[in-house]
Parts: sequence; structure tokens; C-alpha cells
Amino acid sequence: MKLYYLPGACSQASHIALREAGLTFELVKVDRQTKKAADGLDFNEVNPKGYVPALTLDSGETLTENICVLQYIADRNPAAKLAPAYGTMERYRLIEWLAFISTEIHKSFTPLFRPDAAEETRQFALGNISKRLDYLQQRLAGHEHLTGAQFTIADCYLGVVLSWSGHVKLDLGKWPELKRYVHAFHARPHVVGALKAEGIIK
Repeated sequence: MKLYYLPGACSQASHIALREAGLTFELVKVDRQTKKAADGLDFNEVNPKGYVPALTLDSGETLTENICVLQYIADRNPAAKLAPAYGTMERYRLIEWLAFISTEIHKSFTPLFRPDAAEETRQFALGNISKRLDYLQQRLAGHEHLTGAQFTIADCYLGVVLSWSGHVKLDLGKWPELKRYVHAFHARPHVVGALKAEGIIK
């Protein structure tokens, strides 16, 4: 398998999941400006939508979108327990979390990364994120991970997205449970391995 990624982007969630699942894969960096991939391909041909993650399978097919790619990875090695079995209420709760992270947390960060965003837009985005983080603060109280004691693909995704807070001057100190959660996330060996592979840390 090949995972096409941008360093530090949401594709990092899939990168971490691949490592946590113990799967064999090739990491292919995409140039943010030219959209050229390190394997020589035009990334727009790999994923016509033009953004990461994109996971090209051994069959030649390509999967995109975090909610899809993360579940595919988890299902390749059920023994890693990155997702409950399909058809169970636990699996639907996991999908519920993935959708929440994608639509309510991830997308709320987007305006904050835009240098041309008006201050009014920025403040609106910060207000929206704050409400969602208030909810997460309550849900994570007394829990090591999102779904309880087991680290899952939802944690791969949330840990990456919350790590963006420092880049957009969003202080997680207001939410001590989230600060604890991110600290523990960055202490995981496979998270450290992914960050090193992407050149985020040495």
C-alpha cells in the first residue's frame, strides 16, 4: 500500500493508524504547491479531489477521506483493536466520533490556517471550536481514550487535529483533559515514529 501525505496534515492520522496496525506500507510525500508526489506521479491523478489522505491499495484501487481510510486500515488487522467489529453498537459509536472529528473539529480549524482570513472569520471559527472542545473536555474526563480504555482510529484522528492548536495560537490550557490527552498521544511510540518519518520532529 502507498499512503500519500502532507507533513503534519490530517493524513498523519492514517499514517499513525498504519503503524499502530502493524501494516506494511510506503509513505509518499506530496508537494503542497506543485501537487507532485515523491513517486513521480501527479497527485491530482491519484486523487482528483486534490487533497490527502489517499491510500493506494495493492489492487491498484485508491481510497480517500479520513473516515473511510482509517476504517479500512483498522479492518486489515482486527487484532490491533483499532476499531470494534462491524455490526456492533461500539462500531457505530466509533463512526459517530469519526464524523464528529471530521466535520466539527477538523473543518473548524480550516479558516485558522488561512493567512488571508478576516479577523471576524477567525474569531467565529475560534468560538465554534471552543464549543466543540468544551464538549470533548466533558467526554474525556476520566477516560484515557475517546471510546474508553482502548486506543482506536478515532484517537489517531483527534490527536492529530488537536495537535494543530499550537500552530493557530489556540491554548489548550483552558481544557486540561484535552491537554493531558494530547500529551499522552505524543508519547505513543508509533506517533513518535510517524512524526519523525514526516520530518516534524528529529
